Amino acid sequence: MTGKVEQLGYARIETNDLDAWEAFGCDLLGFMPAERTDSQLKLRMDSYAYRLDIRKGPNEGLSALGWDCGTAEGLAAIEKRLADAGFAPVRASKEQADDRMVDEYVTVRDIDGGFDLEFFWSLRNATARFVSPTDATFVAEDFGLGHAFQAVSEEKPYADLYQDVLGFRLSDHIDFPTGGAGKFLHCNPRHHSMAIGQLSRNLGLGHLMFEVTDMDIVGRAYDKVLEGAAPLFSTLGRHTNDKMVSFYVGSPSGFGVEYGVGGITIDEDTWRPTRYSDAHYWGHQRQTARTEAETPKN
Repeated sequence: MTGKVEQLGYARIETNDLDAWEAFGCDLLGFMPAERTDSQLKLRMDSYAYRLDIRKGPNEGLSALGWDCGTAEGLAAIEKRLADAGFAPVRASKEQADDRMVDEYVTVRDIDGGFDLEFFWSLRNATARFVSPTDATFVAEDFGLGHAFQAVSEEKPYADLYQDVLGFRLSDHIDFPTGGAGKFLHCNPRHHSMAIGQLSRNLGLGHLMFEVTDMDIVGRAYDKVLEGAAPLFSTLGRHTNDKMVSFYVGSPSGFGVEYGVGGITIDEDTWRPTRYSDAHYWGHQRQTARTEAETPKN
């Protein structure tokens, strides 16, 4: 397939409390502040100019996922396949691309309509070295910022979009004991950059995952959450499919954040998809009544 998504490049978030996001992102998770104004906060996790673009606004929650297509030719190929599949992509102006700090991008609305999908190439690199306020080193760069999990109304249209149009490959499935199943998809060696589940939950983004290289960084952040820095969604635990040791915490915008260490990578030549009967070997006990995919309605 000519032209494939190569990584999850950035996430755009709308909030009415930039201060809360700065404390959450920097003091708890270890992101580096890249830019702060009265209306916008950009956070870094690696050599790129930003990975989270948080903007002041009335609608709390995710406003867009930005997917890196690698090259101008890759973006053009994906744009054509999106159009052929009936998504009617809209190409951004130069001013809009400059605002995103990319060379070009196109936008389509997510199938369930909760946020935008932006496809781009050439996200700017920063000139200053990345320095985490908590000494965190993120698993990012060519792997992207992490992964997204989304509760969807119907699996097949999403599988068609991500696999047939965008070039993702199947990692595995999980049959959840509470009902429904998850489908985990990769676009680079990270075990999955996108996961979807047709579940009996509110539709939308369930969580974003950020991975670091040091268990002690995860443990120190976990201690801060236990001390009240943010609402704990799920306790420390280990996943069956990607082997990540992680916990889940509530972001200032309501959706979950998974923060973990030790995720496996995929060798495309030898990987064989499988199916699991549970998402966890141990832990990840839910601590709030809020469901994982419960996000504020725009």
